[in-house]
Amino acid sequence: MSGERPSGGFRIPPTLIIAAVMAAFALFKYYGQSSVNDITGETQHISMSPEQEIAMGLQSAPEMAQEFGGLSRDQQAAAIVKQVGNDVVRNSAASKTPYQYDFHLLADQQTINAFALPGGQIFITEALLYRLTSDGRSLDKDMLAGVLGHEVGHVVARHSAEKMAQMELAQGLTGAATMATYDPSNPNSAYIAQAVANMISLKYGRDQELQSDNLGVRFMLESGYDPEHLISVMEILKQAAGPNRTPEFQSTHPDPENRAERIKEAIEEWRGKLK
Repeated sequence: MSGERPSGGFRIPPTLIIAAVMAAFALFKYYGQSSVNDITGETQHISMSPEQEIAMGLQSAPEMAQEFGGLSRDQQAAAIVKQVGNDVVRNSAASKTPYQYDFHLLADQQTINAFALPGGQIFITEALLYRLTSDGRSLDKDMLAGVLGHEVGHVVARHSAEKMAQMELAQGLTGAATMATYDPSNPNSAYIAQAVANMISLKYGRDQELQSDNLGVRFMLESGYDPEHLISVMEILKQAAGPNRTPEFQSTHPDPENRAERIKEAIEEWRGKLK
């Protein structure tokens, strides 16, 4: 009998074995952590607790404010932002969540923006606030409630924590894909895998924005504000973006026109549910 090993046969490349282990670990870690959101009813794969979200938001708030010129000196406008924001939370399902909501007006008069940090720290810039008028002069509180309600929706739906978990999963799967598909003769193979992960992340972002619009409509109706005014906010965003908007599939935010249509659907949905 010969001591030589038989030639031929199938041999799995070591890189594929390593890639499979990496992918399995990333998937197990992601899907092994789940909780049901009491407001949305969705099962989410999130590792952070609400207390950790609150701590993260409070720690990040001062630095985020400085990026937009600090807090506004317009005390009257800042007080209105807090009043409307607190109204939206206090009189809606958002009040049943454990988060510590606080509403801040930023001094930036150039950047049209509003955003929420994990745990309830919510910001709007002067540049956006001063555009929220129905007559070109006085602030439209229903529009403001729409903007803030949308941001409250991000907090309630735990989008920041969800996004972090999704990005961690995407990074794990990208590492596995890079390992499995790496070709020394084609160094671009790694970039292809990264591009796929980026597109996955963008899709998550658009879905989250639409869900926040839907929740914002709900919170507006529950707190006595007119959700039709949120459609007007979409027109403001459309005008601010100008004609050279980034194509929707390459943006984390849906096109304002598409959002307006979904908001109309949400208004009918929640008016029926909240009767």
